[in-house]
Amino acid sequence: MSLRRTTSAVVSVVALAAAGSVPTAAAAHGRADSFHRLSTFPAYLNSSIDDTAAAEISTVTEDGRTVVYTDSPGKRLGFVDITNPSRPKPAGTLAVGGEPTSVAHLGRLLLAGVNTRTSFTDPSGKLVVIDAKSRAVVRELDLGGQPDSVAVAPSGRYIAVAIENERDEDVNDGAIPQAPAGWLAVVDTRTWKVSKVDLTGLSAVAPTDPEPEYVSINSRDEAVVSLQENNHLAVVSLASRRVIKSFDAGSVTVNGVDTLDDDKISLDGSITAKREPDGVAWITDDLFATANEGDYEGGSRGWSIFSKRTGKAVWDAGNTLEHIAVEHGQYPDKRSDAKGIEPENVAFARIKGVPYVFVNSERGNFTAVYDVSNPVKPRFRQLLPTTNGPEGVVAVPSRGLVVVSSEEEDASIGIRGTVQVFGLGSFEDTSLVSKNDIPWGALSALSAVPGRRDRLASVTDSVYSPTRILGLSTDGVIDSAVTVTKNGQPVGYDAEGLVVRRAGGYWLAVEGTGAGKEPNLLVRLNSRAEVQEEIALPADVAGAITSNGLEGIAESGTSVWVAVQRAIKGDPANTARIGRYDTVSKTWSWLLYPLDAAPVGWTGLSELVAVDGNTFAVIERDNQRGTLAAIKKVYTFDVPATWSGTPTVTKKLVKDLLPLLQAGNGWVQDKVEGLAVAGNGRTYAVTDNDGIDDATGETVFLDLGRLL
Repeated sequence: MSLRRTTSAVVSVVALAAAGSVPTAAAAHGRADSFHRLSTFPAYLNSSIDDTAAAEISTVTEDGRTVVYTDSPGKRLGFVDITNPSRPKPAGTLAVGGEPTSVAHLGRLLLAGVNTRTSFTDPSGKLVVIDAKSRAVVRELDLGGQPDSVAVAPSGRYIAVAIENERDEDVNDGAIPQAPAGWLAVVDTRTWKVSKVDLTGLSAVAPTDPEPEYVSINSRDEAVVSLQENNHLAVVSLASRRVIKSFDAGSVTVNGVDTLDDDKISLDGSITAKREPDGVAWITDDLFATANEGDYEGGSRGWSIFSKRTGKAVWDAGNTLEHIAVEHGQYPDKRSDAKGIEPENVAFARIKGVPYVFVNSERGNFTAVYDVSNPVKPRFRQLLPTTNGPEGVVAVPSRGLVVVSSEEEDASIGIRGTVQVFGLGSFEDTSLVSKNDIPWGALSALSAVPGRRDRLASVTDSVYSPTRILGLSTDGVIDSAVTVTKNGQPVGYDAEGLVVRRAGGYWLAVEGTGAGKEPNLLVRLNSRAEVQEEIALPADVAGAITSNGLEGIAESGTSVWVAVQRAIKGDPANTARIGRYDTVSKTWSWLLYPLDAAPVGWTGLSELVAVDGNTFAVIERDNQRGTLAAIKKVYTFDVPATWSGTPTVTKKLVKDLLPLLQAGNGWVQDKVEGLAVAGNGRTYAVTDNDGIDDATGETVFLDLGRLL
């Protein structure tokens, strides 16, 4: 793997890494073809920002210029013009008379599986055939059940539709069997007649109730069908409408994984689980890949390659995909007690002569890219951060593109369903990754390391416990971690500011909860990160701070400076406090900092850096992400030599970070929370990914050059 210096000064977690290995800084340069995010298209652009619009499964039209995605909440298909994949355009929607679950294309035709059921016990659905150019409905075929996946044979002769007839999870705790059973529908495109392939009696788990989930077709007109809840795989000859191969997907014992939702990522657990594959994709006419999501009682947290001939897995990811997620800060601890990263879907494509498998992690919010030139030894190439809940992944080999559609939609927290386009080319990137499986995420601060040109430090906030201080290089490699302890025991703070002290040790700014519950604190640590002193704020200030408390800390001489994120009670609106604590006299003094007014939401301070004895830099940001993000800026201000009361400082804009955050072509992150001037004179910034809790999980690391 190589980490590459970026010419745009944007460093993201688009990694070019081999699983379990991270290079030294000396090896962190070079150029090679890799996938690079070209654009992010929120589905609401096809309607309105106030509309609930998802993008679940997608296809790309025959000419490679239009993405078509299923929008289940809107009961419609959405269209995106990707003639210029870096500047996608909304191209409208088409109502399909029900809930679209899958879409594929056959030449100039679009094929949408549409769920029209009124109840679990009376499922129904149809295949809607649409002219892609005119968007006229050519025909509708009654499928007789609830469709879940649509695939087209490379020959064009057949269409296969997995009729899931999914179970009601509120009945008998979701246990199967639950009638009616699912099956595989086969459409002969010469006659458009629908045939039914019975899948009952194949599996050891609930043989009377197969629930086919996904289908893929090889060049021999053979369909592989995943029966997810049944932990089974079936291969069907579409010409004869017969099951020609059927086998159990098997169980896997996976060691070295996180199995507890306990606010810490500990890769020391073990699971034995059925694979329960979801997405499937042929690699050759004999080999196919499965995403082992699990849903009923299993899920092995990885993906596998199976042989149709033997019915056995020729390769299994084991714990490696979860470890990759950990190394890239994309591990969802909140899901670790159940399905971990939750592999959801797979796709295969040969692009520029290289065979790739793309694996979507629904809860890790990423797509992993593998080179399968040797399919019994896939080679991890890179991790592509996505928006929330990536479901669909499809490649456009003729244009070197990969399209990922993500379904999660929650406008109240700035999460929107999107279509993202990645392109293959020669790009220069650097990655923020860890060595030796060091878990990380929720980086809430950044600090220089005195006396070191190429070293930085960061700290994890309350998403994880106990608090840990992480060491990293300016090339973006996290290579050390130390746990904060108090009285010999690990301790968890909501650490929002960090300074590595010249005298040795650290200062932490700890944010309280407000309302007199958990206090805001200055915490002094020794070089072993052991708590030496906790310093509370003055009672009048502490009592006036809301839940948006300390968010930055700096040290200058014998003074420690802190930034309060937002206005405290009694202060003017759109101000924040900068505090100075004199470590000799043990006294406090305060300044007011004027905040920009946010178009939406609020604005506050996220970091404080001492530039010199009387000049400080701050990060000022709003609380918005995506298309609503407006204020992500670095300002400086000077403090007076002496003062009384709480005078207001004068600020100076140094850098607008929003264009840099947009330059990655992803969903703009709201929490730019770390800023530091390293010993090499360059300024670096980092975003807090909230541990993927109600956030995309992507971390952006910015090299701002000689800024301060």
